[in-house]
Order: sequence, then structure tokens, then C-alpha cells
Amino acid sequence: MRAIIVEDELASRETLQAYLSKYCEDVEVIAEAATAQDGIAAIHQHRPDLVFLDVEMPFGNAFDLLEGVDKIDFEVIFVTAYSQYAMQALNCSAAYYLLKPLDIDELVSAVEKVKARLAAQEESVHTRVLLDNIKLVNRQRQKVVLPVLDGFEVVQVQDIVRCQAQGNFTDFIMAEGKKRMICRTLKFYEEVLTPLGFARVHKSHLVNLDYVVGYKKGKGGQLALKNGDVVDVSPARKQQLLDYF
Repeated sequence: MRAIIVEDELASRETLQAYLSKYCEDVEVIAEAATAQDGIAAIHQHRPDLVFLDVEMPFGNAFDLLEGVDKIDFEVIFVTAYSQYAMQALNCSAAYYLLKPLDIDELVSAVEKVKARLAAQEESVHTRVLLDNIKLVNRQRQKVVLPVLDGFEVVQVQDIVRCQAQGNFTDFIMAEGKKRMICRTLKFYEEVLTPLGFARVHKSHLVNLDYVVGYKKGKGGQLALKNGDVVDVSPARKQQLLDYF
């Protein structure tokens, strides 16, 4: 795979280059850039298969770079120090990302996933979903990529009524009445969806607050939802929920 590194810190570029050379022999770094503008130029010139892209850079971030590229026909592995905004956006789109400082095993795993996608010649939607979400002010119109057994589905946040824990899996109950079982924990989706108008009301339930139509008192109480579902509220989460309303 022909790759470009876009990272403003020289030491970080050199570290990533060294790791790729030693542990990812199938990756050839054909160019490096220190700014978003230089990264755009390098992408247009070299047409890489893969771009390692720092999220936060001076004079423009990763999303500015992607907006400036004429065609996103390459895979992206984002590299970032922890940023709640960036992490939430990346997780919603199921984009590949690495946290600084880099972990070699995670780097190898991300590269292998990209190789598998390229070998299967699958259409990459992760980056486009990410960009669409960044542009949207209305959080309920944002999209989430859900990994399913035979690939993935892209759904709008406003179409998710609630999520229910099933061990290491999560059931997504959709507005049209369908249910999707996703191979990720409810804790993961709590972190992804809470900024988009969801609330964890019980250890087993994450609810889209736009679908709440009523509350019945009790030790914890129960929520009534537009689709007819009734969801228990745990006593520990009751007051926070009532404060919201």
C-alpha cells in the first residue's frame, strides 16, 4: 500500500515511519506533510492508497484537509491525542484511528483492517459519514455506522429509538420496528450516542430522549416511548433523567 503521513510534529512522523518500516512491510511511505495544505497537495500529486492523518494540526485540522481533497478514494487512519469531540466523531463513523502515543499492536491491526478492505475492493463510507457528521449542526440528523455480521449499515441517529444490552452485544431498536444486534457493548454506544441526545437510564438501556413521551413514577420509574416500548429507569439514574426534563 502506498501511504502518506500528514503530521505536524517531526518526531511523530519519524516514529510512525520507523514503526511502519519495521512492522508493516506492505506499507510504503511515499510522502510526508506537516500541514493540512501540504497534505492536500501531496494527496493530489501521489494518489495514495492510505493516509495517516493527524486530527489536530496548526492552520487546519484533519477535517479541513479532507474537505479540501477533490476525491476521497483512499483509506484514512486518523492519529490523535485524546479529544472528546474527535473521538465521538470518529466512533460514530467507525473510522480507523490510533491514539498517541502510538501502540505498535494497534498500528498493525489498523493497517491489516485497511488491507482487508482494499483487497475486498469495498467502497469506503467511513470517511464520508465522518465528514457529513462534522457539517451537521442538528445532532439527530447525524449518522452512525453499525458493524453487522456481513458488513456494516449506516443509520441516522433520529431513526434509533433505543439500545439494549445483551452481554457483549447491543440490540438497536429502530423507529421502523426492526431490531439489529451489533457486536459491541452498550458502554461503547453510551459514549458515542450520549452527545447526540441519548441517555443511559438503566444498566441495560440507552434511550433516544426525542422518543420519550411519558414517565411513570416508581422506585426508579419507567419511561414510555413513542413506539410503545416501556423502559425501566434505575434508581441511581432517576434524578439525572428528571433534571433533564
